[in-house]
Amino acid sequence: MMNCREEKNKRSAPNLAVDIAGIHLRNPVMPASGTFGYGEEYATYLDLEGIGAIITKGLSLKPKAGNPTPRIAETISGMLNAIGLQNVGVDAFIKYKLPFLREINTPVIVNFFGNTLEEYGEVAERLSDIPEVAGVELNISCPNVKKGGIVFGTDPRAASEVVALVRKNISKPLIVKLTPNVTDITVTARAVEDAGADAISCINTLTGMAVDVRTRRPRLANTTGGLSGPAIRPIAVRMVHQVAQAVKIPVIGVGGIMRAMDALEFLIVGATAVQVGTANFVDPGAMAGIVAGIEEFCIEEGISDVRELIGSLEV
Repeated sequence: MMNCREEKNKRSAPNLAVDIAGIHLRNPVMPASGTFGYGEEYATYLDLEGIGAIITKGLSLKPKAGNPTPRIAETISGMLNAIGLQNVGVDAFIKYKLPFLREINTPVIVNFFGNTLEEYGEVAERLSDIPEVAGVELNISCPNVKKGGIVFGTDPRAASEVVALVRKNISKPLIVKLTPNVTDITVTARAVEDAGADAISCINTLTGMAVDVRTRRPRLANTTGGLSGPAIRPIAVRMVHQVAQAVKIPVIGVGGIMRAMDALEFLIVGATAVQVGTANFVDPGAMAGIVAGIEEFCIEEGISDVRELIGSLEV
């Protein structure tokens, strides 16, 4: 039997659960793909059943070695990375990584990509019948090698085409991750929604570059890389706000979230959930602190359900 204090705490605890395209999340916090390995790597630092979902490192049809080093460089309030989407490949993931995730009571969302339409379609097929996969996140920030290297996500027609193909090959909830390296992100957002996306995550990294002035050489072997971290958060918040107004499907906010107050910004402008990326490198337990901070904020503000915050921006 609970004592009076326990009963009072239970009554005052806000509901943090949200739903993304039919995927039930116990809270709106999850890792950004590529910053959390395949989940197991963080198991000793974080309770994997204390976050909303696990999003895996991006998978390709075949294993990928990634770019030469150096492929990470720190910047003011952020970092540049040009990892090159290194991963074990979809078949090895299913065989060697899924058994661990199967034992965790947290939804698993698999991020994946391809260099051609055919590759996207084939990876989607491989994942379609795996019960442990609650949903997929489609990374369209990749070059289409059959069309001169144009990035799928920077061309609304190409984005629509790849989403439509994946939609045919998989019935699981489909989240599409958008690149910010476009003139108007809402055009791409509407295109992928019309093509069958169930949700949108934004933003992916911004293209950036850093130079070692003494050697006169780029700090990354790839020359350019993706900029992430607190430096991009105002841009991400603006883009999430725009996308949330432009589409009817849920939006997941990504970009420079280091603490609960950062996550709350995204919820207030219209995100249903958030992804935490660079913060995981600084503090492997960052997401636990963000979840606790959101709960504390709701209690302080007298908010009984975190969904009351979603889209509550006043302008």
